[in-house]
Order: sequence, then structure tokens, then C-alpha cells
Amino acid sequence: MQILVLTLVTGAVFLVADALMLSTVMKPLFLRHLGAGLLDGLRYLPAILFYLVYLFGMVWFAGLPGLREGVGVGAGALNGAILGLVAYGTYELTSWAVMRDWHPAMVAADIAWGTVLTAGSVAAGVAAARALA
Repeated sequence: MQILVLTLVTGAVFLVADALMLSTVMKPLFLRHLGAGLLDGLRYLPAILFYLVYLFGMVWFAGLPGLREGVGVGAGALNGAILGLVAYGTYELTSWAVMRDWHPAMVAADIAWGTVLTAGSVAAGVAAARALA
């Protein structure tokens, strides 16, 4: 039951916070720099696959270690921050390296957001799961 709560809360916090950030901050930033290079709509299959794969990574690499006895929510948040930095950093730095119109402002904003978002989502999931124990 604890792992289910960890997964559901982590995923819900991540999805809601990311949707808000993407629509209010990141979309205008990416539109400013990529313009016509962006799709008019979202490709749902790759988006859903990303969220499922990333949720698995958040739970496995950050959430479960945060549930270990003697380890606090902070450990889950720290592991989440590291995972976010690595995952978002990999995507953004690779995109910047190979795409003509990729802009350093997009790189910095998305890496910072991915780091904070992943840490906060995992921390919320760990806290909720620990509250059940």
C-alpha cells in the first residue's frame, strides 16, 4: 500500500505542477525561441510514455530509497533533485548541442524546473507514503 501511495502522489504532484508550469512559463519561452518549429498541439503517446517512464524512475531511484528506515523525506528529495538534474540536463544539453534554435534560456529554465519539480514531487510522495506507516 505504501508503494502505491508513493507512486500515485508522486505522479499526481508531478503531473499537475508540470502542466501548470508548461502552460504558463515554458510554452511562452519555447515559443519565443522556437516559434514555427513547435507543433500546434501535443503528441499524446510520447507524452504519456515520458510520464510513465519518468514516474518509474522517480519511484525507483528516489522514492523507494526515501522510504527506507532511518532515511527521511529529505533523502527522497535529494535523490529526486539529482535525478531531475541528470534527466532534464541530458535532454536540454543534448538539444542545445544539436538543434540550431535551441536557446540557453530554455536550457537553464528547464533544467532548474526539472530539478525542483522532481525533488518536490518525490518529497510529497515519500511524505504521503510515510504518513500511512
